[in-house]
Amino acid sequence: MKNNKIKEVLEKQISLVKPNKEEIKKLKEETTKIKSLIEQEIKKRKIQADVFIGGSLAKGTIIKKKKKDIDLFVRFSRKYKDKELSKLLDKVVMKYKNKFKILKVHGSRDYFQINLKTGKLFICFEIIPVSRIKKAEEARNVTDLSVLHVKYINNKTKNNENLRNGIMLAKSFCYGQGVYGAESYIGGFSGYALELLVSYYGSFLEFIKTIADSKISQNEKIIIDPAKFYKNKEEIMLNLNESKLQSPIVFIDPTFKQRNALAALSVKSLLKFKDVCTQFLKKPSLSLFKKQEVDLAKLKKEAKIRKAEFFMLQARTNRPAADVAGSKLLKFFNLFTGQVEKYFTVLRKDFAYNEGKQADFYFILQRKKQIIISGPPITSPVNLTNFKKTHKNCFIKQGRAYAREKADMSASAFFNLFKKQNKKRIREMGITSLKIKK
Repeated sequence: MKNNKIKEVLEKQISLVKPNKEEIKKLKEETTKIKSLIEQEIKKRKIQADVFIGGSLAKGTIIKKKKKDIDLFVRFSRKYKDKELSKLLDKVVMKYKNKFKILKVHGSRDYFQINLKTGKLFICFEIIPVSRIKKAEEARNVTDLSVLHVKYINNKTKNNENLRNGIMLAKSFCYGQGVYGAESYIGGFSGYALELLVSYYGSFLEFIKTIADSKISQNEKIIIDPAKFYKNKEEIMLNLNESKLQSPIVFIDPTFKQRNALAALSVKSLLKFKDVCTQFLKKPSLSLFKKQEVDLAKLKKEAKIRKAEFFMLQARTNRPAADVAGSKLLKFFNLFTGQVEKYFTVLRKDFAYNEGKQADFYFILQRKKQIIISGPPITSPVNLTNFKKTHKNCFIKQGRAYAREKADMSASAFFNLFKKQNKKRIREMGITSLKIKK
């Protein structure tokens, strides 16, 4: 009976997220227009490069979202040095700055975003410089592998609509749960990673069953090598750079043996995903595919029941939107949370980023009546004397002075103290606005 319910929910969901032929046609038309403009300018400037459409549109795995992301890769001749690529592309793309709203995004190579709204269609074109390669070993940057990724997934899904549908279900499921994206502020699954995982397990259902049944920790990893580049797991752990082995799933990219396609995945995101996979298998529901907005009324009610304080902040940054802004805002959220924990027991905390330059921080806080302040070591008599003068209730532990102080303050009082004590850090972290929201 449950299997029938799962099948019913998945069939309904794919009908909701799969673009129809007319939508795909419109997307391809708009993409071709932008592609042609770039090609015209490349030809005019006599630059040796071509343009290919990548990402989910090229693989037939794009899903319905408010904003459609389309990847356009400008593939430069290998005669150009790596540092030249972004500069050359800048000249090409910025030719159209009066025609489109263009954003330059800094990264290992700078790339460009063109946001376009036509009718009900909102598209973000990401125009990315890559070096032309014939084999993976020639790649100078991970983005150079993009054309190989398209070929690999298209070979896997060729004449297999069920597999493409499974990939779309995985993308919409992860998007709804806030774990879709390899950006550092998400630490989730990239689109390519989900395409690989569903292709490997054969279906969306087998993929989530495996995750639901898995044991996950920093030391307990799922290791997958579909191309069998390595003899065993031990060889993988020995040969890959340690920085690429931090994720709870290590998936050897079948197009390049030195790459973990899930290196960006965090334990936190995977545990969240595992929990929702279990929920879905027990009680399948379309609601688990929907992006959940923060329910302020529910949070305030929870705070009241727990005799705690609901506290909401809104922060803005001057950093470029997307990964850079999101990462900076998350870093600041972690700084703020660390200092909150000195004065409050944090019962609930949430970080909500809207992909622009703004994020909301949500807390349910219980006041601490007393805090411990760390002082100087006893080997520093002058500082120790001054510390004892400032703090009355002092004690020594393991060669260091500490003091007990009352900490019964409201969240708003703490907020004012935080701003006063952290003026310089707030400015250095690019936070331009920080205010309490009711």
